[in-house]
Amino acid sequence: MSFSYQQELLRKSVHLSSLWMVLAVCFLPRTFLLFLFGVLLILNICIEYGYYKNQPFCQTVYGKLFGKMLREKETDGKFHLSGSPYVLGAAFAVTLLFPKEAAATALTVMFLGDTAAALFGRKYGKHKINDGKKSVEGSLAFFSVSLAVLYFFSIVYDFPALVWMAGIGGIFLATLAEVYEDKLRIDDNLSVPLCVGFALSAML
Repeated sequence: MSFSYQQELLRKSVHLSSLWMVLAVCFLPRTFLLFLFGVLLILNICIEYGYYKNQPFCQTVYGKLFGKMLREKETDGKFHLSGSPYVLGAAFAVTLLFPKEAAATALTVMFLGDTAAALFGRKYGKHKINDGKKSVEGSLAFFSVSLAVLYFFSIVYDFPALVWMAGIGGIFLATLAEVYEDKLRIDDNLSVPLCVGFALSAML
Protein backbone atom coordinates (compact mmCIF):
# COMPACT_ATOMS: atom_id res chain seq x y z
CA MET A 1 0.00 0.00 0.00
CA SER A 2 1.47 3.36 -1.05
CA PHE A 3 1.98 6.20 1.39
CA SER A 4 -0.49 8.93 0.37
CA TYR A 5 0.22 12.64 0.20
CA GLN A 6 -2.34 13.23 2.97
CA GLN A 7 -0.46 10.79 5.20
CA GLU A 8 2.77 12.61 4.34
CA LEU A 9 1.18 15.93 5.34
CA LEU A 10 0.07 14.44 8.64
CA ARG A 11 3.48 12.92 9.29
CA LYS A 12 5.28 16.18 8.53
CA SER A 13 2.90 18.16 10.74
CA VAL A 14 4.07 15.99 13.64
CA HIS A 15 7.65 16.51 12.44
CA LEU A 16 7.19 20.29 12.56
CA SER A 17 5.61 20.12 16.02
CA SER A 18 9.06 19.07 17.24
CA LEU A 19 10.38 22.57 16.55
CA TRP A 20 9.97 23.12 20.30
CA MET A 21 13.32 21.35 20.57
CA VAL A 22 15.00 24.26 18.79
CA LEU A 23 13.61 26.73 21.32
CA ALA A 24 14.69 24.42 24.12
CA VAL A 25 18.24 24.28 22.74
CA CYS A 26 18.34 28.07 22.50
CA PHE A 27 17.14 28.82 26.01
CA LEU A 28 17.54 25.84 28.36
CA PRO A 29 20.70 24.54 30.08
CA ARG A 30 22.62 21.81 28.24
CA THR A 31 22.62 19.39 31.20
CA PHE A 32 18.84 19.56 31.50
CA LEU A 33 18.42 19.12 27.73
CA LEU A 34 20.62 16.03 27.67
CA PHE A 35 18.54 14.52 30.46
CA LEU A 36 15.26 15.47 28.76
CA PHE A 37 16.18 14.24 25.28
CA GLY A 38 17.76 11.09 26.71
CA VAL A 39 14.68 10.15 28.74
CA LEU A 40 12.33 10.88 25.82
CA LEU A 41 14.50 8.81 23.49
CA ILE A 42 14.47 5.79 25.81
CA LEU A 43 10.71 6.07 26.36
CA ASN A 44 10.09 6.42 22.63
CA ILE A 45 12.09 3.29 21.81
CA CYS A 46 10.38 1.31 24.59
CA ILE A 47 6.91 2.35 23.39
CA GLU A 48 7.70 1.50 19.77
CA TYR A 49 9.07 -1.89 20.81
CA GLY A 50 5.97 -2.45 22.93
CA TYR A 51 3.83 -1.61 19.90
CA TYR A 52 5.78 -4.13 17.83
CA LYS A 53 5.28 -6.79 20.55
CA ASN A 54 1.54 -6.02 20.68
CA GLN A 55 1.65 -4.76 24.25
CA PRO A 56 -1.91 -3.50 24.90
CA PHE A 57 -1.02 -0.08 26.33
CA CYS A 58 1.47 0.68 23.55
CA GLN A 59 -0.94 -0.62 20.92
CA THR A 60 -3.64 1.69 22.21
CA VAL A 61 -1.59 4.85 22.71
CA TYR A 62 0.97 4.60 19.92
CA GLY A 63 -1.38 2.94 17.46
CA LYS A 64 -4.12 5.54 17.80
CA LEU A 65 -1.76 8.51 17.75
CA PHE A 66 0.68 7.45 15.04
CA GLY A 67 -0.62 4.27 13.40
CA LYS A 68 -1.91 6.07 10.29
CA MET A 69 1.41 7.85 9.80
CA LEU A 70 3.65 4.78 9.72
CA ARG A 71 5.36 3.97 6.44
CA GLU A 72 5.08 0.55 4.84
CA LYS A 73 8.55 -0.50 6.00
CA GLU A 74 7.52 0.35 9.57
CA THR A 75 4.56 -2.05 9.45
CA ASP A 76 6.07 -5.08 7.67
CA GLY A 77 6.00 -7.33 10.75
CA LYS A 78 9.63 -6.65 11.66
CA PHE A 79 10.86 -4.25 14.30
CA HIS A 80 11.77 -0.91 12.72
CA LEU A 81 12.19 2.38 14.50
CA SER A 82 10.09 5.22 13.14
CA GLY A 83 11.62 8.63 12.47
CA SER A 84 10.85 9.86 15.98
CA PRO A 85 13.68 8.12 17.88
CA TYR A 86 16.14 9.39 15.27
CA VAL A 87 14.87 12.94 15.80
CA LEU A 88 15.34 12.61 19.56
CA GLY A 89 18.72 10.96 19.03
CA ALA A 90 19.74 13.85 16.79
CA ALA A 91 18.58 16.38 19.38
CA PHE A 92 20.63 14.61 22.05
CA ALA A 93 23.69 14.35 19.78
CA VAL A 94 23.76 17.97 18.59
CA THR A 95 23.19 19.21 22.15
CA LEU A 96 26.08 17.09 23.38
CA LEU A 97 28.50 17.80 20.54
CA PHE A 98 27.94 21.35 19.33
CA PRO A 99 27.55 24.92 20.61
CA LYS A 100 23.91 25.95 20.88
CA GLU A 101 24.19 28.16 17.78
CA ALA A 102 25.21 25.19 15.64
CA ALA A 103 22.78 22.81 17.38
CA ALA A 104 19.77 25.09 16.89
CA THR A 105 20.61 25.71 13.24
CA ALA A 106 21.21 22.02 12.54
CA LEU A 107 17.92 20.92 14.10
CA THR A 108 15.93 23.59 12.26
CA VAL A 109 17.48 22.53 8.94
CA MET A 110 16.42 18.98 9.72
CA PHE A 111 12.84 19.94 10.56
CA LEU A 112 12.17 22.50 7.82
CA GLY A 113 14.45 21.19 5.08
CA ASP A 114 13.21 17.63 5.37
CA THR A 115 9.59 18.78 5.38
CA ALA A 116 10.14 20.92 2.27
CA ALA A 117 11.88 18.06 0.46
CA ALA A 118 9.13 15.55 1.25
CA LEU A 119 6.12 17.74 0.47
CA PHE A 120 7.51 19.62 -2.52
CA GLY A 121 9.12 16.51 -3.93
CA ARG A 122 5.93 14.46 -3.62
CA LYS A 123 3.83 17.21 -5.19
CA TYR A 124 6.10 18.56 -7.92
CA GLY A 125 8.95 16.07 -8.28
CA LYS A 126 9.23 15.23 -11.99
CA HIS A 127 12.95 14.60 -12.38
CA LYS A 128 13.79 11.48 -10.40
CA ILE A 129 17.17 10.64 -8.90
CA ASN A 130 18.55 7.75 -6.83
CA ASP A 131 16.55 5.12 -8.72
CA GLY A 132 13.35 7.16 -8.47
CA LYS A 133 13.38 7.39 -4.67
CA LYS A 134 14.03 11.14 -4.63
CA SER A 135 13.58 14.07 -7.00
CA VAL A 136 15.65 17.03 -8.13
CA GLU A 137 12.77 19.32 -7.17
CA GLY A 138 12.59 17.94 -3.65
CA SER A 139 16.34 18.24 -3.20
CA LEU A 140 16.31 21.84 -4.44
CA ALA A 141 13.51 22.59 -1.98
CA PHE A 142 15.58 21.07 0.82
CA PHE A 143 18.67 23.07 -0.14
CA SER A 144 16.77 26.35 -0.58
CA VAL A 145 14.85 26.14 2.68
CA SER A 146 18.01 25.10 4.52
CA LEU A 147 19.85 28.14 3.16
CA ALA A 148 17.00 30.32 4.41
CA VAL A 149 17.35 28.72 7.85
CA LEU A 150 21.10 29.35 7.81
CA TYR A 151 20.51 32.98 6.82
CA PHE A 152 18.02 33.43 9.67
CA PHE A 153 20.38 32.06 12.30
CA SER A 154 23.31 33.98 10.83
CA ILE A 155 21.36 37.14 11.65
CA VAL A 156 20.27 35.93 15.09
CA TYR A 157 23.77 34.84 16.11
CA ASP A 158 25.78 37.19 13.88
CA PHE A 159 27.72 34.42 12.14
CA PRO A 160 30.96 35.61 10.49
CA ALA A 161 31.57 34.90 6.81
CA LEU A 162 33.60 31.74 7.45
CA VAL A 163 30.79 30.22 9.49
CA TRP A 164 28.30 31.12 6.76
CA MET A 165 30.47 29.46 4.12
CA ALA A 166 30.97 26.37 6.28
CA GLY A 167 27.22 26.21 6.80
CA ILE A 168 26.62 26.19 3.04
CA GLY A 169 29.06 23.30 2.73
CA GLY A 170 27.30 21.46 5.53
CA ILE A 171 23.93 21.99 3.87
CA PHE A 172 25.28 20.64 0.59
CA LEU A 173 26.49 17.50 2.37
CA ALA A 174 23.16 17.25 4.21
CA THR A 175 21.32 17.43 0.88
CA LEU A 176 23.36 14.50 -0.41
CA ALA A 177 22.74 12.60 2.83
CA GLU A 178 19.00 13.17 2.42
CA VAL A 179 19.01 12.02 -1.20
CA TYR A 180 21.12 8.90 -0.61
CA GLU A 181 19.72 7.97 2.80
CA ASP A 182 19.06 4.40 1.68
CA LYS A 183 22.59 3.85 0.39
CA LEU A 184 24.23 5.43 3.44
CA ARG A 185 21.91 3.40 5.70
CA ILE A 186 21.69 6.33 8.09
CA ASP A 187 18.30 7.91 8.79
CA ASP A 188 18.30 11.46 7.43
CA ASN A 189 16.82 12.73 10.69
CA LEU A 190 20.23 11.90 12.15
CA SER A 191 22.63 12.48 9.25
CA VAL A 192 21.29 15.90 8.23
CA PRO A 193 21.73 17.72 11.56
CA LEU A 194 25.12 16.07 12.11
CA CYS A 195 26.39 17.28 8.71
CA VAL A 196 25.26 20.84 9.39
CA GLY A 197 26.32 20.82 13.03
CA PHE A 198 29.85 19.58 12.36
CA ALA A 199 30.34 22.10 9.54
CA LEU A 200 29.19 25.06 11.63
CA SER A 201 30.94 24.10 14.85
CA ALA A 202 34.24 23.70 12.99
CA MET A 203 34.23 27.46 12.37
CA LEU A 204 32.53 28.76 15.51
